[in-house]
Formats: sequence, C-alpha cells, structure tokens
Amino acid sequence: MYAWTNLIIFIAQTLDGLLTLYLYVVIISALMTWIEPNPYNPIVRFIYSITEPVFDWFREHIPVVFGGIDFSPLIVIIAIQLIQRVVIPSVVHALIPAYV
Repeated sequence: MYAWTNLIIFIAQTLDGLLTLYLYVVIISALMTWIEPNPYNPIVRFIYSITEPVFDWFREHIPVVFGGIDFSPLIVIIAIQLIQRVVIPSVVHALIPAYV
C-alpha cells in the first residue's frame, strides 16, 4: 500500500512539473510572435514544433481567433491550469483517499 501511494504521488508530481514546464514554453511561444524571431533558429523551431500542434488542435475545435488575434495560447494556458488545479488533485484524492 505504501509503495502504491508513493507511486501515485510521484506520477502526479511529475505530471504537474511537466505541465508547468510546458506552460512556460507556451508563454515563450506566445511572446515570440511579437518579435518575429529567425525561423531557422533551432530553438525557435523546437518551441514551435512542440506548441503548434496543440494550438492547431484548439484552433480546429474552438473558434479562438477574433479580430485577427489568436487566443489559442490563452486557452492552452487555461487548460493547463485546470488540469493542474482540478484534475490532478482529484485523481490523486480518488486513488488515495487519506492523502491530504
């Protein structure tokens, strides 16, 4: 039972950390649209390659472009925050009832 509890907590904390890291990448990607970076820079290409598929998914399923402004990064940030603050604690609490 003790190993199961530690495993669930480890997975939840790892997922939370990865989502926080991705949140920062989304913010950087949104800020990069203001400065028009060199598209051949490997760092820029990497950031766009991991954020654009998610942005495109939201653009396809939710109308997030209003007046020429793309709100898909904001929707992704809200989704990440929802997962971190509601979904992960709820799943941990459901799997480990004594966990506070």
